[in-house]
Amino acid sequence: MTDGSGSMNLEGFAVIDKPTGLTSYSLLGKISRKLGPRVKAGHAGTLDSFASGVLVCLFGRYTRMSDFFMATTKSYEALMVFGSETATLDPEGHEIARAPVPTLYDLQSALPSFLGGIMQVPPVYSALHVGGERAYERVRKGQEVVLPPRSVTIHRLELKSFEDGKALVSVDCSKGTYIRSLARDIALECGSRGHLLALRRTASGPFHLAGAVGLEEFDATRIRSMDPEVATGLGLECRTLEGTEAVAFSNGLPMGRMPSFAAAPDSTSVAVFDTAGEFLGIASPKPAPSIAWRYAFVLERPH
Repeated sequence: MTDGSGSMNLEGFAVIDKPTGLTSYSLLGKISRKLGPRVKAGHAGTLDSFASGVLVCLFGRYTRMSDFFMATTKSYEALMVFGSETATLDPEGHEIARAPVPTLYDLQSALPSFLGGIMQVPPVYSALHVGGERAYERVRKGQEVVLPPRSVTIHRLELKSFEDGKALVSVDCSKGTYIRSLARDIALECGSRGHLLALRRTASGPFHLAGAVGLEEFDATRIRSMDPEVATGLGLECRTLEGTEAVAFSNGLPMGRMPSFAAAPDSTSVAVFDTAGEFLGIASPKPAPSIAWRYAFVLERPH
């Protein structure tokens, strides 16, 4: 559809196979130019320029749901090189340390200690905010940056191959995990130094490379809407509202007045649809100690 100026007024999401050599931001710019200047766009989960793979892009009002798209398990194929650590922990940084390459036995012995919940220090060359500035901006100014460790979860860590000091590792991990930091820490655990040589995101929640489209093939027909299958893949429950309740939800009526939300919520957010399968929005539990619902997102229907 178009807005009054003839520009496309699109909303939804698309799964892109990001190529290497582009930042997530620059890729988004190229996609936006294909859709027109009035289309609001964002993405759910940054990929560094040297990395490739699944990047979920959001359009229109769907940009307000980025937290729900990002809060999912991510999967990667990571090529780690041992013997050398770079400042950025990737192939684009200068070397800062060297150490002997570990043996296959050392590497296999180290990997199990990284499974499950671990504390991880993010790379100083990252977009995390420190005192109102990005960490990497402070580093480039010559300032010392110390980032606190934070809790992440490694669900799966599988060594696929190890040859000439390079290990191909398959990883499933929680939101917020830095694979660059994981490469650094695995190398240190082996008594070595290391960094990422290549990284490919193979999945982000329910979205996989098999369903992703390349930049050249992308157009407006690739934009999708939320449906129950996607919502379930994002960890949301699904609820269907009929008639007046569906209208009331779209209009933002206090949720306590709707029979479908009279019961106290559990800890899971709910994707709401009408009987025709149209996505209406997301309802979430209010913070404790409340036992009521709140609107997390409402996709208002056009008048």
